[in-house]
Amino acid sequence: MSSLNHVVPRNSLLVSVQELAAANRPSWVLVDCRFNLLKPEAGQVAYLAGHIPGAWYADLDQDLSGPRGPGTGRHPLPEPQRLRALFGSFGITPGTRVVAYDEGGGGLAARLWWLLRWMGHRDVLLLDGGLAAWQSAGLPVSQVSPVPRQDVFEGAEGSMPVLGASAVWAALRSGSIRLLDVRAEERFLGRTEPIDPVAGHVPGAINVPFTGNLTTGQTFLSQAELAQRYTPHVAGWDPADVVCMCGSGVTACQGIFALALAGAPGVALYPGSWSEWIRSTDRPVATE
Repeated sequence: MSSLNHVVPRNSLLVSVQELAAANRPSWVLVDCRFNLLKPEAGQVAYLAGHIPGAWYADLDQDLSGPRGPGTGRHPLPEPQRLRALFGSFGITPGTRVVAYDEGGGGLAARLWWLLRWMGHRDVLLLDGGLAAWQSAGLPVSQVSPVPRQDVFEGAEGSMPVLGASAVWAALRSGSIRLLDVRAEERFLGRTEPIDPVAGHVPGAINVPFTGNLTTGQTFLSQAELAQRYTPHVAGWDPADVVCMCGSGVTACQGIFALALAGAPGVALYPGSWSEWIRSTDRPVATE
């Protein structure tokens, strides 16, 4: 039995640039999530140079992650109180529709999508194709930043499932989860590692790179195409027993998003991911 059996309307997860441009959106909030892992300042620089009019900027390191500790990965989950303050400053309230975007394929914007869902805010979409699609359509950009608001965001954490490192390892050993690693194959196999100090993957994980969820134009594949892609990996598994990871819990959110789009909502996140896993020498590492 396949777990990809939920009908998830595409417009409950994605909005096209044409739909966004045509929408009457007084209660919508747009958030620019562009970021470069190797050049952390580059995302905000790009935002200031030109963004979708009215959009806020959310920095992966400063806004969408908590402080690193000796045993954490590179992008720990933020404290809920910090997220409430951030979302309130963006003007996100219960009636707000949020649209998150990055340069193109949602690998960064999905982190905001996931965090809002985790905090109980359901009305959040990704802009299909991101800023690249917006600009390709000849739509305008702005260099004006919105003025911070003082609205109250009342959401609380817990509406999306998470597993820590110990729970992941115990569940893998008991065979009770299916762990999907969405990093590029070369990193998964340990042939290259441009970011973290140790190369390889968690033993028992399956490699399903997040870039395979996209067309050549960096928009998401159709539901049927995504279901076809994921069925060999998750058939027979309840979505709650499927877990996504990556290097630091960021692009894994795009995998969770794609699985929801494919018909398997409710997949769990291993937030610490590979960069946390390798913090302990007690945890095994596999290559090839």
